[in-house]
Amino acid sequence: MFEPRPVPRELGDSPTLRRAWLRAAALRPGCPPIVVSSADGGVGRSTIVAALGAVLAVATPQPPAAVDATGRGWGGLEHRVLRRNDATIWDLHAAWTRTGHLDQSTLDAMMQLGTSGLHTAVGEVQRSTSRRPLVLTESLQVVDAMRGAYPLLLIDAPVADLAPVWRLLAGTICPVLVARAGVDSLQHTMRLVAQLRAGGLQAAADKAVVVVVASMPRPSREVRAAVRQLGASVAAVVSVPFDPHLARPEPVDLSRMRALTRRALVELADAVFAACPADPELAAGLLTPAGVSQAAFRPARAVAADGGHQ
Repeated sequence: MFEPRPVPRELGDSPTLRRAWLRAAALRPGCPPIVVSSADGGVGRSTIVAALGAVLAVATPQPPAAVDATGRGWGGLEHRVLRRNDATIWDLHAAWTRTGHLDQSTLDAMMQLGTSGLHTAVGEVQRSTSRRPLVLTESLQVVDAMRGAYPLLLIDAPVADLAPVWRLLAGTICPVLVARAGVDSLQHTMRLVAQLRAGGLQAAADKAVVVVVASMPRPSREVRAAVRQLGASVAAVVSVPFDPHLARPEPVDLSRMRALTRRALVELADAVFAACPADPELAAGLLTPAGVSQAAFRPARAVAADGGHQ
Protein backbone atom coordinates (compact mmCIF):
# COMPACT_ATOMS: atom_id res chain seq x y z
CA MET A 1 0.00 0.00 0.00
CA PHE A 2 1.38 3.40 -0.96
CA GLU A 3 0.58 6.78 0.51
CA PRO A 4 0.12 9.74 -1.83
CA ARG A 5 3.39 11.50 -2.59
CA PRO A 6 3.98 15.04 -1.41
CA VAL A 7 3.02 17.63 -4.00
CA PRO A 8 5.85 19.84 -5.32
CA ARG A 9 5.28 23.44 -4.33
CA GLU A 10 5.23 24.67 -7.91
CA LEU A 11 2.08 22.64 -8.66
CA GLY A 12 0.05 24.57 -6.10
CA ASP A 13 -3.29 23.15 -4.97
CA SER A 14 -6.62 22.50 -6.70
CA PRO A 15 -9.43 19.91 -6.57
CA THR A 16 -8.11 18.41 -9.83
CA LEU A 17 -4.62 18.08 -8.40
CA ARG A 18 -5.91 16.44 -5.20
CA ARG A 19 -7.95 13.96 -7.21
CA ALA A 20 -5.04 13.15 -9.50
CA TRP A 21 -2.68 12.51 -6.57
CA LEU A 22 -5.15 10.16 -4.87
CA ARG A 23 -5.77 8.28 -8.11
CA ALA A 24 -2.02 7.94 -8.62
CA ALA A 25 -1.58 6.38 -5.17
CA ALA A 26 -4.43 3.93 -5.84
CA LEU A 27 -3.13 2.69 -9.21
CA ARG A 28 -3.50 -1.03 -9.68
CA PRO A 29 -0.41 -2.82 -11.11
CA GLY A 30 -0.61 -3.85 -14.76
CA CYS A 31 -2.28 -0.78 -16.23
CA PRO A 32 -2.18 -1.07 -20.05
CA PRO A 33 0.22 1.39 -21.72
CA ILE A 34 -1.01 4.90 -22.50
CA VAL A 35 -0.61 5.49 -26.26
CA VAL A 36 0.15 9.04 -27.46
CA SER A 37 -0.35 9.63 -31.17
CA SER A 38 -1.65 12.33 -33.52
CA ALA A 39 -3.26 12.96 -36.88
CA ASP A 40 -0.26 15.03 -38.06
CA GLY A 41 3.48 15.15 -37.56
CA GLY A 42 5.24 18.07 -35.94
CA VAL A 43 2.52 18.78 -33.36
CA GLY A 44 4.66 18.40 -30.24
CA ARG A 45 3.81 14.79 -29.45
CA SER A 46 7.16 13.92 -27.85
CA THR A 47 7.09 17.15 -25.86
CA ILE A 48 3.69 16.23 -24.44
CA VAL A 49 4.88 12.70 -23.60
CA ALA A 50 7.83 14.13 -21.65
CA ALA A 51 5.76 16.88 -19.99
CA LEU A 52 2.93 14.53 -19.01
CA GLY A 53 5.52 12.01 -17.84
CA ALA A 54 7.10 14.67 -15.63
CA VAL A 55 3.80 15.12 -13.76
CA LEU A 56 3.12 11.37 -13.59
CA ALA A 57 6.62 10.84 -12.17
CA VAL A 58 6.08 13.20 -9.23
CA ALA A 59 2.56 11.82 -8.60
CA THR A 60 3.03 8.05 -8.67
CA PRO A 61 4.65 6.29 -5.69
CA GLN A 62 6.79 4.27 -8.11
CA PRO A 63 8.43 5.80 -11.22
CA PRO A 64 6.57 5.44 -14.53
CA ALA A 65 8.29 5.03 -17.89
CA ALA A 66 8.06 6.41 -21.42
CA VAL A 67 9.14 4.68 -24.63
CA ASP A 68 10.00 6.39 -27.91
CA ALA A 69 8.36 4.07 -30.46
CA THR A 70 8.26 6.58 -33.31
CA GLY A 71 11.08 4.97 -35.30
CA ARG A 72 12.40 8.39 -36.27
CA GLY A 73 16.09 8.98 -36.79
CA TRP A 74 15.90 12.47 -35.29
CA GLY A 75 14.10 14.46 -32.62
CA GLY A 76 11.79 12.64 -30.25
CA LEU A 77 12.34 12.06 -26.56
CA GLU A 78 16.13 12.22 -26.73
CA HIS A 79 16.04 16.02 -26.43
CA ARG A 80 13.40 16.04 -23.68
CA VAL A 81 15.14 14.06 -20.93
CA LEU A 82 18.52 14.07 -19.23
CA ARG A 83 21.05 11.72 -20.85
CA ARG A 84 23.13 9.79 -18.32
CA ASN A 85 24.49 7.26 -20.84
CA ASP A 86 24.40 6.48 -24.56
CA ALA A 87 21.84 3.66 -24.36
CA THR A 88 18.71 3.82 -26.52
CA ILE A 89 15.77 1.59 -27.27
CA TRP A 90 18.08 -0.24 -29.71
CA ASP A 91 20.17 -1.47 -26.76
CA LEU A 92 17.05 -2.52 -24.84
CA HIS A 93 15.82 -4.51 -27.83
CA ALA A 94 19.25 -6.11 -28.23
CA ALA A 95 19.21 -7.15 -24.56
CA TRP A 96 15.71 -8.56 -24.94
CA THR A 97 16.77 -10.46 -28.07
CA ARG A 98 19.67 -12.06 -26.18
CA THR A 99 17.80 -13.05 -23.02
CA GLY A 100 14.08 -12.99 -23.80
CA HIS A 101 13.38 -10.57 -20.96
CA LEU A 102 14.43 -7.24 -19.44
CA ASP A 103 15.23 -7.37 -15.74
CA GLN A 104 15.22 -4.36 -13.46
CA SER A 105 19.01 -4.02 -13.39
CA THR A 106 19.14 -3.86 -17.20
CA LEU A 107 16.40 -1.24 -17.29
CA ASP A 108 18.05 0.82 -14.55
CA ALA A 109 21.31 0.80 -16.50
CA MET A 110 19.85 1.71 -19.91
CA MET A 111 16.90 4.02 -19.23
CA GLN A 112 17.38 7.79 -19.27
CA LEU A 113 15.81 10.04 -16.64
CA GLY A 114 13.44 12.93 -16.92
CA THR A 115 14.10 15.85 -14.58
CA SER A 116 11.42 14.57 -12.17
CA GLY A 117 12.37 10.89 -12.40
CA LEU A 118 10.55 9.60 -15.49
CA HIS A 119 12.38 6.53 -16.81
CA THR A 120 12.72 6.93 -20.57
CA ALA A 121 13.75 4.68 -23.44
CA VAL A 122 14.90 7.21 -26.02
CA GLY A 123 14.85 6.48 -29.74
CA GLU A 124 17.89 5.42 -31.73
CA VAL A 125 19.08 8.10 -34.14
CA GLN A 126 22.07 6.36 -35.74
CA ARG A 127 21.92 4.42 -38.98
CA SER A 128 24.98 2.22 -39.42
CA THR A 129 25.92 -1.41 -39.92
CA SER A 130 25.42 -2.01 -36.20
CA ARG A 131 22.58 0.35 -35.15
CA ARG A 132 19.35 1.72 -36.58
CA PRO A 133 15.97 3.09 -35.44
CA LEU A 134 13.58 0.27 -34.52
CA VAL A 135 10.42 -0.47 -36.46
CA LEU A 136 7.19 -0.30 -34.47
CA THR A 137 6.86 -4.06 -33.94
CA GLU A 138 10.35 -4.17 -32.41
CA SER A 139 9.60 -1.20 -30.15
CA LEU A 140 6.45 -2.93 -28.91
CA GLN A 141 8.48 -6.01 -28.01
CA VAL A 142 10.46 -3.75 -25.68
CA VAL A 143 7.23 -2.29 -24.28
CA ASP A 144 5.85 -5.76 -23.52
CA ALA A 145 9.09 -6.73 -21.78
CA MET A 146 8.97 -3.57 -19.63
CA ARG A 147 5.37 -3.78 -18.47
CA GLY A 148 6.05 -5.80 -15.34
CA ALA A 149 8.69 -3.36 -14.13
CA TYR A 150 6.64 -0.13 -14.21
CA PRO A 151 3.20 0.81 -12.87
CA LEU A 152 2.48 3.03 -15.87
CA LEU A 153 3.95 3.21 -19.39
CA LEU A 154 3.64 6.00 -21.95
CA ILE A 155 4.21 5.12 -25.61
CA ASP A 156 5.32 7.92 -27.92
CA ALA A 157 3.72 6.33 -31.00
CA PRO A 158 3.95 7.31 -34.68
CA VAL A 159 1.31 9.35 -36.47
CA ALA A 160 -2.01 7.49 -36.62
CA ASP A 161 -2.03 6.84 -40.37
CA LEU A 162 -0.74 3.28 -40.05
CA ALA A 163 -2.75 0.15 -39.28
CA PRO A 164 -0.43 -0.89 -36.38
CA VAL A 165 -1.00 2.46 -34.67
CA TRP A 166 -4.75 2.00 -35.01
CA ARG A 167 -4.39 -1.35 -33.27
CA LEU A 168 -2.43 0.37 -30.51
CA LEU A 169 -5.16 2.98 -30.10
CA ALA A 170 -7.78 0.23 -29.99
CA GLY A 171 -5.90 -1.62 -27.24
CA THR A 172 -4.90 1.24 -25.00
CA ILE A 173 -6.94 2.20 -21.98
CA CYS A 174 -6.52 5.91 -22.74
CA PRO A 175 -5.73 7.09 -26.29
CA VAL A 176 -4.06 10.50 -26.14
CA LEU A 177 -4.16 12.46 -29.40
CA VAL A 178 -2.01 15.57 -29.76
CA ALA A 179 -2.95 18.46 -32.06
CA ARG A 180 -1.54 21.89 -32.74
CA ALA A 181 -3.78 24.83 -31.88
CA GLY A 182 -4.48 25.51 -35.56
CA VAL A 183 -7.64 25.01 -37.56
CA ASP A 184 -6.04 22.50 -39.96
CA SER A 185 -4.54 20.33 -37.21
CA LEU A 186 -7.78 20.34 -35.21
CA GLN A 187 -9.82 19.45 -38.29
CA HIS A 188 -7.43 16.59 -39.06
CA THR A 189 -7.83 15.35 -35.47
CA MET A 190 -11.63 15.51 -35.76
CA ARG A 191 -11.36 13.54 -39.00
CA LEU A 192 -9.18 10.95 -37.26
CA VAL A 193 -11.72 10.57 -34.45
CA ALA A 194 -14.52 10.16 -37.04
CA GLN A 195 -12.47 7.57 -38.92
CA LEU A 196 -11.84 5.63 -35.70
CA ARG A 197 -15.60 5.41 -35.20
CA ALA A 198 -16.25 4.49 -38.84
CA GLY A 199 -13.54 1.82 -38.60
CA GLY A 200 -15.17 0.06 -35.68
CA LEU A 201 -13.07 1.70 -32.96
CA GLN A 202 -15.95 3.51 -31.27
CA ALA A 203 -14.59 2.76 -27.79
CA ALA A 204 -11.19 4.25 -28.64
CA ALA A 205 -12.83 7.42 -29.93
CA ASP A 206 -15.04 7.69 -26.86
CA LYS A 207 -12.07 7.29 -24.49
CA ALA A 208 -9.73 9.62 -26.38
CA VAL A 209 -8.16 12.60 -24.63
CA VAL A 210 -7.09 15.32 -27.06
CA VAL A 211 -4.22 17.63 -26.11
CA VAL A 212 -4.24 20.93 -27.98
CA VAL A 213 -0.79 22.54 -27.97
CA ALA A 214 -0.66 26.29 -28.54
CA SER A 215 2.17 27.55 -30.74
CA MET A 216 1.45 31.23 -30.05
CA PRO A 217 0.30 33.14 -26.95
CA ARG A 218 -3.30 33.78 -28.10
CA PRO A 219 -5.16 31.21 -30.25
CA SER A 220 -7.61 32.68 -32.74
CA ARG A 221 -11.39 32.66 -32.42
CA GLU A 222 -11.58 29.98 -35.11
CA VAL A 223 -9.22 27.76 -33.12
CA ARG A 224 -11.26 28.19 -29.94
CA ALA A 225 -14.41 27.24 -31.86
CA ALA A 226 -12.74 24.14 -33.28
CA VAL A 227 -11.61 23.11 -29.78
CA ARG A 228 -15.20 23.36 -28.52
CA GLN A 229 -16.43 21.30 -31.46
CA LEU A 230 -13.79 18.64 -30.82
CA GLY A 231 -14.68 18.51 -27.13
CA ALA A 232 -18.15 17.21 -27.98
CA SER A 233 -16.77 14.07 -29.65
CA VAL A 234 -14.11 12.77 -27.22
CA ALA A 235 -13.70 12.08 -23.51
CA ALA A 236 -11.74 15.26 -22.80
CA VAL A 237 -9.86 18.10 -24.43
CA VAL A 238 -6.94 19.68 -22.58
CA SER A 239 -5.45 22.91 -23.93
CA VAL A 240 -1.76 23.42 -23.16
CA PRO A 241 -0.90 27.12 -23.48
CA PHE A 242 2.14 28.45 -25.27
CA ASP A 243 5.19 28.05 -23.05
CA PRO A 244 8.69 29.17 -24.11
CA HIS A 245 10.27 26.34 -22.11
CA LEU A 246 8.32 23.65 -23.99
CA ALA A 247 9.07 25.39 -27.29
CA ARG A 248 12.80 24.82 -26.84
CA PRO A 249 14.45 21.41 -27.53
CA GLU A 250 15.68 20.86 -23.97
CA PRO A 251 14.86 18.54 -21.06
CA VAL A 252 11.36 19.19 -19.74
CA ASP A 253 11.43 20.67 -16.24
CA LEU A 254 8.25 21.37 -14.28
CA SER A 255 9.88 24.18 -12.33
CA ARG A 256 10.66 26.10 -15.55
CA MET A 257 7.12 25.99 -16.93
CA ARG A 258 4.54 28.69 -16.52
CA ALA A 259 1.85 28.12 -13.90
CA LEU A 260 -0.90 27.79 -16.52
CA THR A 261 1.10 25.10 -18.31
CA ARG A 262 1.57 23.10 -15.12
CA ARG A 263 -2.14 23.41 -14.39
CA ALA A 264 -3.01 22.05 -17.85
CA LEU A 265 -0.60 19.13 -17.42
CA VAL A 266 -2.15 18.25 -14.05
CA GLU A 267 -5.54 18.22 -15.78
CA LEU A 268 -4.11 15.90 -18.44
CA ALA A 269 -2.57 13.62 -15.79
CA ASP A 270 -5.91 13.47 -13.97
CA ALA A 271 -7.65 12.38 -17.20
CA VAL A 272 -5.05 9.63 -17.70
CA PHE A 273 -5.27 8.42 -14.10
CA ALA A 274 -9.08 8.33 -14.36
CA ALA A 275 -8.80 5.77 -17.16
CA CYS A 276 -6.36 3.49 -15.32
CA PRO A 277 -7.44 0.58 -13.10
CA ALA A 278 -7.41 1.52 -9.42
CA ASP A 279 -7.87 -0.37 -6.19
CA PRO A 280 -11.28 0.77 -4.84
CA GLU A 281 -10.47 -0.17 -1.24
CA LEU A 282 -7.13 1.60 -1.38
CA ALA A 283 -8.72 4.65 -2.99
CA ALA A 284 -11.42 4.73 -0.30
CA GLY A 285 -8.77 4.59 2.41
CA LEU A 286 -6.85 7.44 0.85
CA LEU A 287 -9.93 9.61 0.44
CA THR A 288 -10.03 10.40 4.15
CA PRO A 289 -9.42 13.95 5.35
CA ALA A 290 -6.31 12.82 7.21
CA GLY A 291 -4.99 10.98 4.17
CA VAL A 292 -5.38 14.03 1.98
CA SER A 293 -4.12 16.73 4.30
CA GLN A 294 -1.30 14.88 6.03
CA ALA A 295 0.07 12.73 3.24
CA ALA A 296 -0.72 14.11 -0.19
CA PHE A 297 -0.50 17.78 0.65
CA ARG A 298 2.55 17.94 2.81
CA PRO A 299 4.59 20.57 0.88
CA ALA A 300 7.65 19.20 -0.83
CA ARG A 301 10.80 20.85 -2.04
CA ALA A 302 11.13 21.64 -5.73
CA VAL A 303 11.62 18.59 -7.91
CA ALA A 304 15.25 17.47 -7.88
CA ALA A 305 17.03 17.61 -11.21
CA ASP A 306 18.40 14.10 -10.74
CA GLY A 307 15.00 12.46 -10.37
CA GLY A 308 12.20 12.40 -7.83
CA HIS A 309 12.25 8.74 -6.78
CA GLN A 310 15.31 8.32 -4.64
